[in-house]
Amino acid sequence: MNKFQLKFFLKAAYEKILVFLQFFIISLHFFKWEFIPEKQIIQVTSFSYFLGFLIIIIAFIILLFAIKDLGRNLSPFPRPIKDCNLVTKGIYRFTRHPMYYSLIFISFGVFITKLSIYYLFLSISLILIIKFKINLEEQYLKNKFKNYLFYKNKVKY
Repeated sequence: MNKFQLKFFLKAAYEKILVFLQFFIISLHFFKWEFIPEKQIIQVTSFSYFLGFLIIIIAFIILLFAIKDLGRNLSPFPRPIKDCNLVTKGIYRFTRHPMYYSLIFISFGVFITKLSIYYLFLSISLILIIKFKINLEEQYLKNKFKNYLFYKNKVKY
């Protein structure tokens, strides 16, 4: 295996690891592990529960709009699919990565409803994974689409 092949292999492995970690961390929100204590930071109140639930609902709606707007361009991987288009309409007029941000807000909303260290850890972990994924995806988009830098400067987040 030459250097070019090794570099391509490692980048592809990195992409797959990021996607796996993202889905793994999201799945941990739905399972209660008996060996992990769910120590609460502060007591959950009806207000914190309502606020967290509201954040989840709003983020889920944004996620649905993002999925609709992406259409056939949708992929869990940071590398754009073959024959895709740069989507700049709909929710993508306001934010470059609404799906990623929605996932983060859903995770944060779950944390607000539980107020435990476990869910705080999951939210922070998801933020880090998505940050790495966004950085990689933006490299690909910049190389694939000539107008991506214009779009990135126009739509800041």
